Amino acid sequence: MQSDMSKSHVVLAQDSTLIAVIELSLSSWLVAGLVPGLKRQPRKKLGPDCGALLAVLRRWRDEAVKAGRTIERITVAYEAGRDGFWLARWLKARGIEAYVIHPNSIPVAREHRRAKSDRLDTELLQRSFLGWLRGEAKHCMMVRIPDIEEEDLKRPNREHQRLVGERTSLINRLKACLIRFGIRNFDPKLKRAAEQVGELVTPEGVALPANTLTELGRDFARLHLVKEQLKAIESTRCKQLAKTPNERHTAMVRSLTRVVGLGIETADVLGSEAFCRDLSDGRAMARYGGLTGSPDESGKRRREQGLARAGNGRVRRAMIQFAWRFLTFQEDSPLAQWYRQRTQSARKDVRKLMIVALARKLLIALWRLATQGVLPEGMRLREI
Repeated sequence: MQSDMSKSHVVLAQDSTLIAVIELSLSSWLVAGLVPGLKRQPRKKLGPDCGALLAVLRRWRDEAVKAGRTIERITVAYEAGRDGFWLARWLKARGIEAYVIHPNSIPVAREHRRAKSDRLDTELLQRSFLGWLRGEAKHCMMVRIPDIEEEDLKRPNREHQRLVGERTSLINRLKACLIRFGIRNFDPKLKRAAEQVGELVTPEGVALPANTLTELGRDFARLHLVKEQLKAIESTRCKQLAKTPNERHTAMVRSLTRVVGLGIETADVLGSEAFCRDLSDGRAMARYGGLTGSPDESGKRRREQGLARAGNGRVRRAMIQFAWRFLTFQEDSPLAQWYRQRTQSARKDVRKLMIVALARKLLIALWRLATQGVLPEGMRLREI
């Protein structure tokens, strides 16, 4: 499988290729085509019906045959969005080349405010997709289409991250509500916090008002539910790891957790989001992980603007968190010593820049180790 998705690696014979793009929305699909032998560029608005879409593509193919052309290839593309990848898999199962375009990779004119409509969007998609099929770089980038099992592997860690965010939001809301009445020394994370909140007294010497107590009770109930769901996800994941030890993803997660300081959650994120991809080298892995810089260079001036943030944000967050843990659990590693030497000035901007560089080095090192097979217990990255 080709890891470079920025251009097509198949020669385009446009006289025998039917090219179609789809603008997907919740209530309708707009299909636009480039059909060999037809002067017009047909468009068809459909309901969200894959059977009707297939009928339109076959009808356009028949029109091309009537015009004296032989259609050897049908290609379809649409932007990644709410519908995900099911349509691409469905089309591929019926002999149609289907591609999913990364939305941020399509160049858009910024000179002035542009008109926005489904018809104009299909024209832009057509130009980008046609350039990609011709093998020209920088027209657009395709997203790799995962199978159902691979998509399902991502759900536990993504739900876990979402619930962690909800838990943090609820705790901050509880603290803000209490601070509004001058109570600053109460920790909502305590085990019996929901029972003790009714006993709190404000600096004015009065109890919390009834409506406020009711609101706090509801927020504590939500917080309890979120915590229970987090525990359920974590226990289910541990059971699945024990149940299917020989499955590829499970073996990779179990192997990565043998690295000192790397837990199951980070290993699951790396295994399902990053290391499942067919990437050519460490630079490609660093770019996908969103850990490359964004330089600003003009004439003699060159400065680093920070993270490009063009890769996978989940992998980036997981690796930066692991980098800080790495400095604690593997402080005698050459990589940790390298970080400390670079940050002797103790400047905050230098530390932020170097922790990203450390995360990038760790991601590449873990990727190389993961491709080698099972790691020994208590693996320390200084042994690379």
